Order: sequence, then structure tokens, then C-alpha cells
Amino acid sequence: MKNSIYGLTIDQLKEWFLENGQKKYRAEQVWDWLYIKRVTEFAEMNNLSKDCIQLLEDNFVIRTLKETVKQESADGTIKFLFQMQDGNLIETVLMRFKYGNSVCVTTQVGCNIGCSFCASGLLKKSRDLNAGEIVEQIMQVQAHFDAQQKEERVSHIVVMGIGEPFDNYTNLMDFLKVVNSQKGLAIGARHITVSTSGIVPKIYDYADEGLQVNLAISIHAPTNELRTRIMKINKAYPIEKLMASIDYYLEKSNRRITFEYILLRDVNDHVEEANQLAKLLEDKRHLSYVNLIPYNSVDEHDQYQQSTPEAISAFYDALKKKGINCGVRHEQGADIDAACGQLRSKQIKKDKKEVTV
Repeated sequence: MKNSIYGLTIDQLKEWFLENGQKKYRAEQVWDWLYIKRVTEFAEMNNLSKDCIQLLEDNFVIRTLKETVKQESADGTIKFLFQMQDGNLIETVLMRFKYGNSVCVTTQVGCNIGCSFCASGLLKKSRDLNAGEIVEQIMQVQAHFDAQQKEERVSHIVVMGIGEPFDNYTNLMDFLKVVNSQKGLAIGARHITVSTSGIVPKIYDYADEGLQVNLAISIHAPTNELRTRIMKINKAYPIEKLMASIDYYLEKSNRRITFEYILLRDVNDHVEEANQLAKLLEDKRHLSYVNLIPYNSVDEHDQYQQSTPEAISAFYDALKKKGINCGVRHEQGADIDAACGQLRSKQIKKDKKEVTV
């Protein structure tokens, strides 16, 4: 099975051409065809020699993802379900905002983090996505725009789909280099956000990368007892270790960090937890932003419900009174399978049912 050429950074592609007896400037030609002209066949690259095109065809493919389901919401959100070459399914989501078009990408097939509220972890991780499969999610959404002959582009990326990005670190870094390259898609680093559940060693590594890419931490609880109940990763990396790694990141980057906090009714949404969270972030509040997220209910996790509007408002007010920058995320795609991993899980169940009938 050939890998997608999208998986190579421009430097890796230059090196590959040199190793295969070609001039390295060929890489910039190919890059232009892939990301500016956005062709889907090597044969369309008409400034390359036939031998060069054959070499590419012998070693790579451009498209590896097949669209199987596309759900469109009344608010403009589109959720794509893609089938990969090995038959696995992944989700990608396009969200429309006043500031641009943001795409949420998946980095793994399934997830092993095991957050107790999350649809993504209903199916355990079977493998990592390679960098090409992550990049191609962006290219598929861009192709959706191109097919409509609109002058629209993917302007923002959030790495918050199925899987834990820092558990697929090398491929994640290559993906970021590809989409950020000024010779290609040129999506600004500050328009990209990577979200992690808190794999502490990788937060240190990420801080040392010196990237301008934004970092978000899924915190969801202000104490070890409550966070461990909600997120089993807290057993390996408790809040004290997580906060130490965040302090290191802030010291190295001096960049604001976002703390994602899903509000679960009568679990973590009391004013008491808001005050505890404010205390936890007190010494770093000048570089912190708390994103309060109303919970998207999932049938398989019916022990959790969305917090009431009154509880959300009280939580927000309590943080504000303590000087914590925060906001409540506006729900998108409410009329489709909004929760991350929900569409994939439903499709797999449907496929299994059809096989057994």
C-alpha cells in the first residue's frame, strides 16, 4: 500500500528526490501542484518529465481517503466520514465562523485515553494516522470548497478530532510543518491549535519545538479526585505534574494557553469547582483562557448530561469574578452527530448490523 505524498514535508520531499536521482527543485514544483493548483493526479503535473511522474506514481498516491458520509448542519457545519485505504473510518469537521473556516482533524483511529464522557474513546485505538492522512483531511475539505467554485479556503485548523495528538507526536509535527509551509497552504501557526488531554512528557517536548502553534489542554476538573474520575489519564499525569509542564511551556513560549472545560451536569459544574479552577490557574491567569464547553450528550455515556444554562452562567461568573479570562463555546452542528466520534461509532454499528442481517 503506497503512502500519500501529502505526508512529506517540503524538506523531506527534496531529500527524497535527491536520493532518487532527481534535482531537489522538483520538490517545489510538486509542492505547487499539490497545494496551490491542487491537482489529484501526478499526470497533471505537466512541467515534470515522464520519468519523474512515473517515479512519483511508483512510490506515492495523492488521495487515500474516500468520502462515505457527509452531514451538513443548518448552521453551516459539515461533518465528513472518510474511509481510509485499510477500511478504517475517521471523522473530519468543517466549522464556519465570522473569522474564517476552521477544520477539526483526526489523528488516530480510535482513542486509548478513555475519557469517561467521550464518544471518541468508545472504540479503542487501532493505529495512528500517518502525516499524509492528517494533511489529506484538510485537502479534502479544501476540495469541497473548490468543487463549489467559491473563493473559500481553510483558514484555521484545530487538532481536536478523534485520538490524542501527542500520542502520535512525530506525525503531528510533520503535519504542522506541511500545512504551515508558506510555499503551500500557508495556514498561519497562530491559526492552528493542538489539543491534548495532558501527556506531560510531550508537553515539554512541544515547548522545546519553539512553534507559534496554539496549545489547548483538556482539563475538565480542578482536583485530582474529580479529574481522575472523569479522565483516567490523570492517574498517570496528575494535576501537579500537568501544571508543572504547563509552567515550563509558558516560560518557554510566553504564549497564551487555552484550558478546555466540558461542563457536566452536577459533576463538575458547581461554583465550588469554578473557584477551585480559578485558584489552580491563579498564578498563570495572564496567559490563560478557559473555554467552557456545554456537553454534547452521547447515548453510550448517559450518566452525563449537559449542564443547565443557569449552572453554566454561574460557573462563568465565578471565574470572571476571580479574574480568569473565559468564554462559553457556542454549540455547532447540534442537528447532526455533533459529538466527536459519534458519527464514526454510529456508522460502524450500522455496518456490523448489515453484515449480520
